Amino acid sequence: MKKTKHKSSLAELDSRFNRDVAAFTSDRDVTGGKMMSSFGLKVNGKIFAMFGRKQFVAKLPKSRVDALVSAGAGKRFDPGHGRLMKEWFVAGDAAPNWVELAKEAYDFVRHSKA
Repeated sequence: MKKTKHKSSLAELDSRFNRDVAAFTSDRDVTGGKMMSSFGLKVNGKIFAMFGRKQFVAKLPKSRVDALVSAGAGKRFDPGHGRLMKEWFVAGDAAPNWVELAKEAYDFVRHSKA
């Protein structure tokens, strides 16, 4: 993983997100760093997972987000404008392992055409 020009202390992050970062350290296509008020991971220049405001957020297919929300595993991401994002999931206590979600998000974003 390459670091972006903005350096952030991993010590500031939840230890569960530190494991997400560690899972991608050998992937040269992944960059990580401070982005606004969050620390995020990117592939092909696009964010696939981030940690900010004490929450883990991952970009997943809408159908996967729908299923996770329906199962009570978390909620849709609201970037603060009152508009819920269809392909962004905020992990709750019942969510799958964050590393697993980050890997799903990585695959989704890496293969995304948009």
